[in-house]
Amino acid sequence: MLNGVIDFNLKKSNSLLNPAFKENGTFKKFDIVVSNPQWNMEGYGEETLRKGEFWRERFKYGFPPRQSADWAWIQHLLASTKENGKAAIVIDNNCLSRMKREKAIRAKIVEEDLIEAVILLPEKLFYNANAQGIIMIFNKNKPPERKGKILLIDASNEYEKHPTIKKLNILSSSNIKKIVEAYRNFKDVPKFARVVEFSEIMNNDFNLSPSLYITHFEEEQIDMDKEFNELKKIIEENKKLENEIEEYVSNVLEVIK
Repeated sequence: MLNGVIDFNLKKSNSLLNPAFKENGTFKKFDIVVSNPQWNMEGYGEETLRKGEFWRERFKYGFPPRQSADWAWIQHLLASTKENGKAAIVIDNNCLSRMKREKAIRAKIVEEDLIEAVILLPEKLFYNANAQGIIMIFNKNKPPERKGKILLIDASNEYEKHPTIKKLNILSSSNIKKIVEAYRNFKDVPKFARVVEFSEIMNNDFNLSPSLYITHFEEEQIDMDKEFNELKKIIEENKKLENEIEEYVSNVLEVIK
């Protein structure tokens, strides 16, 4: 409705416990799934989720901590996606680096090669959250050239100020175009995007934060010959100064004898 879509089937339900869309005695699966759930929703740990319908099929990677349902939402999203389907979720960026239960779930999903891209968004895009969000894109049928890799995009600086609400930022059409092009090309872009192998992600505790892998600083180019000559000049000047001091001290001693 918000985006002008008029052909839809809207149902009200607690999706984590009782999925509203069902067929053939189980929850329904879709070609494309998009979600923007409440971030860090409390009260959906193992004990609660086990009371829900189809919990074995939907939370097969593990149960999140009671303090945050982020990875419960992600698992529900994946379970609701067909075997050749794609999905995307807007969620708190902190879910990319939290440890313990969330790391264990994250690791299994990475190892199954379901994550295609992670996009770090600018802060202050949402009315109810100052924290940075992310878009995670999942693809259950990655093309061969993308297998074993995840595209990380740091779009934290891709924004404009909201025209009427001072405390908010927006994504302009040019910002969106840059992000979409980076996703479609699936290539490294200096200071913006990087294709990362699973081995590197594993070595970083399955942390998927784009800022961990993408640097915004230029490497300083050092002219070794120039630096050596500068050092040599300083040493020679110091030696000259030492000689002058010795001569001065010697003259003083001669005077006071």
